[in-house]
Amino acid sequence: MKPPDYVLAPGALIAGRPTARFLLAHPAHFIALGFGSGLSPLAPGTAGTLWAWLAFGVMHHWLSATQLGWLIAGAMLIGWWACTVTAQHMQIADSGHIVWDEIAAFWLVLWLVLPAGWGMQLAAFALFRAFDALKPEPMAWADRHFKGLGPRGGFGIMFDDVLAAFCTLLVLSFWRHW
Repeated sequence: MKPPDYVLAPGALIAGRPTARFLLAHPAHFIALGFGSGLSPLAPGTAGTLWAWLAFGVMHHWLSATQLGWLIAGAMLIGWWACTVTAQHMQIADSGHIVWDEIAAFWLVLWLVLPAGWGMQLAAFALFRAFDALKPEPMAWADRHFKGLGPRGGFGIMFDDVLAAFCTLLVLSFWRHW
């Protein structure tokens, strides 16, 4: 039997909830837990999405639209790896504390609705959180079909939020049209 490639430090997880020790134990944890926003005891997904909104506001002033696009593409790929590794280390297929999926997907929404005023961004935030939390179809389908602790599970963690981003953008485009 092969020994595990990673052993958690005592106190790193408390009843499935990551601690600051877990956050700092591996670069993948730091990314997947949204630089600490996923440690929020209340609504970590919302905390991660709020962090994404704030970070995007800062990045938008320093990066061009093309650079933001490349950053988001890289965030998706790195997120797949980070979410896979972190889920394996937590031994939880899709912990609510893993928030990089919300961060990268909400960056995608914000990038594609630019230029958007405060009201449109707030609507995007509310819609994205609703689609992500309530998981209607097709998010529920993705959540059911891409479970696990390997690369497929890491892909699933990211994919259902990309679908939530797509649904958010679809509703916003209908709103803009009418």
